[in-house]
Amino acid sequence: MNETQENLIYLLYCAVNGITPDKARVQTMDLENLYKQAKFHKVRAAVCIALERAGVQHEDFHESKFKAIRKNIYLDMEKATITAELENLGIWYMPLKGSILKDLYPENGMREMSDIDILFDEQFAEKVREIFEEKGYTTTEFGDGHHDTYQKEPILNFEMHTHLFGKGHSEVFNAYYDDTMRLMLHDEDNNFGYHFSDEDFYVFMTAHEYKHYSSSGTGIRSLLDCYVFCKEKGDTLNWDYITEQCRQLEISEFEQERRQLAMKTFSSDKLPKLSESEQEMLTYYLMAGAYGSMDSMISSRIKKTGSKGLLGKIKYVWNRLFPPIENMRQFYPEFFENKLLLPLLPFYRLSRIFTVQKDFVKSELKALFKYKGNF
Repeated sequence: MNETQENLIYLLYCAVNGITPDKARVQTMDLENLYKQAKFHKVRAAVCIALERAGVQHEDFHESKFKAIRKNIYLDMEKATITAELENLGIWYMPLKGSILKDLYPENGMREMSDIDILFDEQFAEKVREIFEEKGYTTTEFGDGHHDTYQKEPILNFEMHTHLFGKGHSEVFNAYYDDTMRLMLHDEDNNFGYHFSDEDFYVFMTAHEYKHYSSSGTGIRSLLDCYVFCKEKGDTLNWDYITEQCRQLEISEFEQERRQLAMKTFSSDKLPKLSESEQEMLTYYLMAGAYGSMDSMISSRIKKTGSKGLLGKIKYVWNRLFPPIENMRQFYPEFFENKLLLPLLPFYRLSRIFTVQKDFVKSELKALFKYKGNF
């Protein structure tokens, strides 16, 4: 961990715990590099709030905080409008993820938002599309995955989920959340709104984070979310229930390690001594950024092969060229539904490498050649 990353963690600790940073320490910080790291992890507003407590004004940080506050306000207003439409039409819905988490942070805008996620009754997908398009949104994804995406310039983005997980995600996750309604609690102040219990919210939050962590990685904001949630809710949670649900989802080890690391990282102004595995995990968070990275994806997938160095790279390439049959069935169901098409599948995959996936594959190969076998 470099000095800028240490400063980032320190300022995030100050932000979420209501602490004024040490002014002498802040004066020695490289604010330009700090800003780049905070932007990489989508935590500029939180860092700005900590800096301002220490009397430091920085134009880029201040502008980012202002934009985060403004966006949160606009998203909340638009969420109220959309959910009112769903209420009027009798369509059940449940807001998810960041739109709930952000309200647990000490100050408005401290938790930056990219979009609003809402789970809804998928049989009304076409009607929901009409709602958004009538309000001036552009449909950017529809019917191809587990969520539909709507955008309106300059800052409004919605992901309307028909399922919590989808094609390409863990089969265990898909099976567990196949009947999400069994976990949903009816809101008291409306007719068609739902929410998770705090325990089920935390379990889903952990599963969603693991989805990213185990593929292309996820940044320090996810670790901070865990800390803030546990700080606010931890004493009231039924941890026996949470442990059992995580066991069913096969993420119990990750949940415990992530939670312990989050509490260690943000509970003190000095990072306590970490075990080797904790240090490796923290480095992985710091390396990934808010939405993961190609380097993190390569590292994670090679680690899963059980080999390092050249052998790990060879196994990685082999697994990419010849994935397990269950993965192929998930990603290309149309070929398995019509057995006559199966012989054409290898050629179809190859054609995509040179067309729609060429930029991704180029980045993947670059990261693979660069990979040294560690974080």
